[in-house]
Order: sequence, then C-alpha cells, then structure tokens
Amino acid sequence: MEMEILNNKNSMKILVINAGSSSVKFRLYKMPEETQLCSGVAERIGDEKSYIHFTIGDKPEVNELNVPVADHAEAVRQVVLLLSNPDHEIIKDPLEVKIIGHRVVHGGEYFSTAVEITKEVKEKIRQLFSFAPLHNPVNLRCIEVTEAFFPSAKQVAVFDTAFHHQLPQVAAQYALPLTYYRNDKIRVYGFHGISHKYVTRKASEYLNKPDAKLVSIHLGNGCSIVAVQGGRSMDTSMGFSPLSGLIMGSRVGDIDASVVLHLQTQCGLNADYVDTLLNKQSGLLGLTGHSDMREVRKAIANGDKEARFACELYTYRIKKYIGAYAAVLNGLDALIFTAGVGENDAQIREMVCSGMKFLAIGLDKEKNKMNATEINTENSKVKILVIPTNEELEIARQAFFE
Repeated sequence: MEMEILNNKNSMKILVINAGSSSVKFRLYKMPEETQLCSGVAERIGDEKSYIHFTIGDKPEVNELNVPVADHAEAVRQVVLLLSNPDHEIIKDPLEVKIIGHRVVHGGEYFSTAVEITKEVKEKIRQLFSFAPLHNPVNLRCIEVTEAFFPSAKQVAVFDTAFHHQLPQVAAQYALPLTYYRNDKIRVYGFHGISHKYVTRKASEYLNKPDAKLVSIHLGNGCSIVAVQGGRSMDTSMGFSPLSGLIMGSRVGDIDASVVLHLQTQCGLNADYVDTLLNKQSGLLGLTGHSDMREVRKAIANGDKEARFACELYTYRIKKYIGAYAAVLNGLDALIFTAGVGENDAQIREMVCSGMKFLAIGLDKEKNKMNATEINTENSKVKILVIPTNEELEIARQAFFE
C-alpha cells in the first residue's frame, strides 16, 4: 500500500529540522526518491564558538560556517540563508520546499502518529513544555520560524514518543495511585522513538521477518533500549522522562527514587540542583569526568581504572535489560546496535555480548571489528546487527506520507 501511495505522489523537496537542546540538525531531501540534497548541523547554539557543518548532495567534503548563533531561531535563519545561497544552488525559491518535517520530542498522550501542524497542535506542544522543558519549547520555536520563512509549506510534526504511544499497559503504568495517571498523565512515555522505529524496520526487512522479536539498543550521548515485536514497542528503558534506564553521557539512568529524596532531605540539595545533578553531571561524566565515550576510551588507554570500571557498569546495565526484554518478548531474533557509540564502538558491543551463551548469542570478533552489518557467529541463534540510524530520513518519510 505504501509503495502505491509513493508512486502516486509527485516529487518534491522536504526540509527536515531536528532540534536538540543546543543544536539543530537539518537535511533537505527530494522525495519520494529519498535523494539527499543537503545535510548539516548548527552546533553550540548560544556559545560564542557556534558553527554550522554541512555537506551538499553526495559530495564527501564537510564545509564549516563560523557564524554567531544566539538561539534556535537564529540557527534556523542561518540554515535558510545557507540553503538559498546562490553559490550552493540548493534552493532558488522558498516555494520549492513543499513540506517541512519537525522532530518534536514529547507528544504526550495526544499524538500517536505524525500530524500536520495547526494552531491546535501547537497549543498541545506548548501544554507539554513541562514534560520536556529542554526540547519542546525549542521545537515549537523552530516551527514558528520556519512558518515565517516558508509560509506556503506544509509543516508536519513527528514525535519521538509516538512509537511508544501504544505500549502495553503493563509496561506503561507506574505503581502509583491511579489518580496520578488519570489526572496528571504520569506514565512511561519512552523516547528515541524515531530512531528505534527506523532501525527496527530496517532489521525486519534485513531478516525478512515482519513479526521479528528485536531488542534495539540506541547508544549515543543519550541511551535507550527497546523491546519490539512485529514493529510495535513492547517495553522501553526511558520512562516519564529521558532520565531513566541505561547509563548515559551525563544522565544517571536507573536510580532508587529514595536516593533523590535523600539528596534533598539529608544532603540539603534543592530540587533544581538535584535535577541538574541527575541529568547533566552524572552518567559517564560523573564517573569519569568525560561524557563522550571516545574520551573515556582515551582515559582507559592511559590506564585510568575508574574509566575502565565505568565501561563495565555501562555495559552491565545494557546486559540486564537485554535479559529482561528477552523474557518480555519470550524469545529474541536479533539485537540491534545503533547511534554513535552503538555503530562505532566495537569494544562496547563485545562487552555487551559477552557471557550470553544462555541466550544463544555469539559474537564474531572479527566481523565486529570491521563494523559489519551482521556481527554474530554462524551458530548464534540470535542475530547481532549494526544498523546506522537516520532520524532525519525517518522524519522525511513520515512527513511525506502524513
């Protein structure tokens, strides 16, 4: 059915805006051909050393544009100027861009699919500011700015939580009095849904198994793990916020809630400080002084025992979730590693997959070192796949088919 729709749609340019708390990734596609016309990222927004990296078409050269980027609105403005620069010949007229797809982090219980952005949709995104205070406000700001630059383009919101919208209730519910769910909507929402949807679809296609039982492991600065069966999210490590679950670059991951209370009542820390501590000063950063796994690797090479232990703790937590999710799914067809660390760090993958004989998981160390797509041994009953994520392409697809 999707191919039928695709063949009946005219070719068009779609701009994707993927705004984070301090960056804006962008890509311009020709759809439905999925031809990438330009891609880039504005980084260090609000920093005097802000810059934009970009590539044009399929050229390998990475260009750098050093410009002051005070906020996300200015980042989008600079992206528009870049795309319309006659030296690059990417777009000659704003009317060429027919659709703009936006990543919006939190859709709450309102949104289970991509939607065309209306006044009512923007109001619901605004109502969810307190659920994602670092992301939803900047997502909405980017929407407003692109509406001004591209008034004739269709604006589409693609939500990071949407993939987890129909979690089984046993996976979505907290054991709080029911009034906190009914009145305050406190539940598991899950995140990284755009990435997990993309890589699990690719894995199912690779395995030629639409009902595949998959565990998708997204390891970047933020980390999450998801149990998926037949394309449906069955459980996920991130919960009400992106704080829970795996150890991350600067987020603590799973922690006894009483520790939070102890920090406040016994250590004298206020709520704002504890929030900063758990989200921005913990994880790998708190354990090693480095939030980037590449820097942790350098520290290990220099004999840093704390860095080595941090990696053990990091991979131990992942293994615990794999075991739990194999039980949730009642079996396992494949593990998927994706995102910056998952796609590139062979040693982390090896540490995660070691000691998994009970689950019949066998890693081929040579294939793993080569970053091959399939890195399991021939007799492994579970496939181990390395699948590069592509959130921007997934956003473009959902925006195109909305």
